[in-house]
Order: sequence, then structure tokens, then C-alpha cells
Amino acid sequence: MKKALALTIMILSVFISCKKETLPPPQITPSAPKEAELVEPAGDQCYASRLNGNIVALSFNVNSHQEVNGKLSYNITGKDKNEGTLIGNMKGDTLIADYTFISEGVSSVREVVFLQREGTLIEGYGDVVDANDKVTFKDKKKLKFDAKNTLTKVDCPQ
Repeated sequence: MKKALALTIMILSVFISCKKETLPPPQITPSAPKEAELVEPAGDQCYASRLNGNIVALSFNVNSHQEVNGKLSYNITGKDKNEGTLIGNMKGDTLIADYTFISEGVSSVREVVFLQREGTLIEGYGDVVDANDKVTFKDKKKLKFDAKNTLTKVDCPQ
């Protein structure tokens, strides 16, 4: 019993003799806010394809918010020429836009997608749906990009 009492006194004296060391609260140094990354407008860009008498011409401008506006025309042999406006966005290396055009006297809206690769734009194609007077792709993840639909960068007309 004396041993247990002596052991208890020793343990209590160790706990009592240990001073609780108080540390100052950690200092949080605010870092400077990151500057917003400014994306310079790319200016006018022009692309064209001339193959077997078929001509596709695209000119557009990308602003600092990656918004795109421009003109697109298709002059395909054996079909009526259609030309119109392009309004959309750049998402990484992909241009996704609504193409509003007039063909055979009728105004239509069709979604277009172009993949940007090494100075070219490759037009995507796939299954479409027609809803609310607009033709859109069913699933953009399933689009095919065929080299025969390639537009090459050209100088923009002055």
C-alpha cells in the first residue's frame, strides 16, 4: 500500500510540476491576390477549304472572354450557297457556335463545332436533333472530326 501511495504521489508531482507552455497563436500572413489572367483577343482569324469545287470560308474574332463572332459560308457544288453569322465560344481548342444562315430564302440555325489543330480547323459532324427551330448535336462527345472537313488558315481579306 505504501508503494502505491508513493507511486501516486510521484505521478501527481510530475503532473503538477509540468508547466503548460503556451505558444503564441500561429501567424497567418495573407498572400497577395493573384492577378487575373488576361487573355488577349486573338483578332480576326480566317480559314478556308477549297476541294473539288466546294468552298467553305470562315472568318471570326475571339474576344478576351473567349466569345466568338464571325461569318461562315458554304458553297457546295450542286447545292444552294448558304452564308451567315457565327456566334459562340472557344472552349480550349474547340469552337462551338450557332450558325445562323439563309438558304433557299429560309433562315435557319445550326450548331457547328470546329476543332483547332496546328493552323487548321476541322469541322465536326455527328447525330443531330431539331428542336425549337435549331439543329444541334445530340452528343458533342461523340462528334467525329474527319480530315476531309479541314479548313486551313488563310490571310483575311482587307
